[in-house]
Amino acid sequence: MKGVLNLVSVGPGFNDLIVPRAEAALRDSDVIVAYDLYLRWVAPWIAGKEIHTPPLTQERERALLAIEKARNGAKVALISSGDIGIYAMAALAFEEMRDDDEYDVNVIPGITSANACASLLGSPLSHDFATLSLSDLLCPWEWIEQRGRHIAEADLACVLYNVQSAGRQLGVYRILSIMLESKSAQTLCGVVRNAYRPGQEVSIHPLEELPKLQFDMLTTIVIGNRFTQRKRDFIFTPRGYNDWGAAEAQAAENGLPENALWVFSGTSDGNALASELTRKGYPVVISTATEYGGEVAVKDCPGIAVWAGSRGVAARKQALTRSQARVLVDATHPYASLMSEQLIGLSRTLGIPYLRYERPSAREENAGELCASMEQAAARAIALGRRIFLATGSKDLATFLQSPGAAEREWFVRVTPEPAFMQRAIDLGVPRSHICAMQGPFSQEFNTALWRDWQIDCVVTKDSGDAGGYDAKVAAAHALGIPVLVIQRPTLEYPIAVSTFDAVLQQLQAWNITA
Repeated sequence: MKGVLNLVSVGPGFNDLIVPRAEAALRDSDVIVAYDLYLRWVAPWIAGKEIHTPPLTQERERALLAIEKARNGAKVALISSGDIGIYAMAALAFEEMRDDDEYDVNVIPGITSANACASLLGSPLSHDFATLSLSDLLCPWEWIEQRGRHIAEADLACVLYNVQSAGRQLGVYRILSIMLESKSAQTLCGVVRNAYRPGQEVSIHPLEELPKLQFDMLTTIVIGNRFTQRKRDFIFTPRGYNDWGAAEAQAAENGLPENALWVFSGTSDGNALASELTRKGYPVVISTATEYGGEVAVKDCPGIAVWAGSRGVAARKQALTRSQARVLVDATHPYASLMSEQLIGLSRTLGIPYLRYERPSAREENAGELCASMEQAAARAIALGRRIFLATGSKDLATFLQSPGAAEREWFVRVTPEPAFMQRAIDLGVPRSHICAMQGPFSQEFNTALWRDWQIDCVVTKDSGDAGGYDAKVAAAHALGIPVLVIQRPTLEYPIAVSTFDAVLQQLQAWNITA
């Protein structure tokens, strides 16, 4: 008899997601070859058949066994989860079969991990997207990094397979770092574990939050593009970019001045610096990372062009090039190290001078307990307090709220009144009544009244300087007799850094950049 080799896809985890053609192929086969986990989903269709289950690490042996049975005239089903043609067994079967083999081959498609996870998240893959396996067992890691970089630079939505295993702990964080080099930190992403299986977990995060999470081989990560949006508890990427031209040519359409100094701000002193440069006669563009930051800049700096919103490196590069920016003035928050790294990279790529303005530290030796990292601050806060106030912003909330012992504490947070930031706190379990969504800085009196009413017994803050209200926070905590934990500023090797407006002007003059 002429044999048959059925390459059967059995989807992500339950038989109601298996296509009818796969069921028919399994019922028609005499021999079943599979990893034993997959048989649980198809048990009613294979009863009484000859079954072989080489272990998970013996994929090639499974393919060879199935081929040998088919050569001997059997009807064989070689099974993979997901789609057998995507990161699965079909390729091994085709590698091992010969051109003179005469058995029939049927490839039965299935629901992939990408499809399954995307459906749980909403519709994040509705436009161009890529998949990337992070396993370097069959592909050199250098290739994986290179492909990840191209995906990020193209701002494709993407799905990361084989995310993390016991022997591969660091690779995913390297890829996420590469993604952050080109994609906006606020890019919406989904993390799905055990899709359509018992223990299923689904969560939505901004890209910048993913490096703080732990994953495993049962996890798939879906990363959106700059158009990906949130609606209710879902994310979706528009099928058509009807405003593509407007989005890509925004610099021209918004009438951004040419040959301007681009001040990357989002802070009160950054806006004040932009106003000072304008008073000196320089054309200025203020760039902020959020729409709310743009609204504040418009109010604080009337008449100055503002380019606002969560954008990736590619869009920023286009705007700088089209407007022929003269200087990149990095006046971002002292803890916005990722943005600073991106701006330094853009400066080198585009040949535009980079100047870092950073507000000086206001911390004195006895002004709070210094913590070297967010993780250390989280551990100390949990040890010291029970009603803990986080004045650290929204980006690092997960570090605190998902630390060991965090569930036994009550958390109170202050975030910028940006909907995405408030939603992040809610998603992490902070009650709405524990969220103060207001733009700082705040006075000592305000802090004292708020913390007294909330019965706060520990405060965590950043060394944000006078402009960030650091002294007022420390004074309020001391007045209430509660401990203050201060997270140390990150250290970066800036090409040039100054801490006063006069020093900014002097450096511009040294570069012969005149108003």
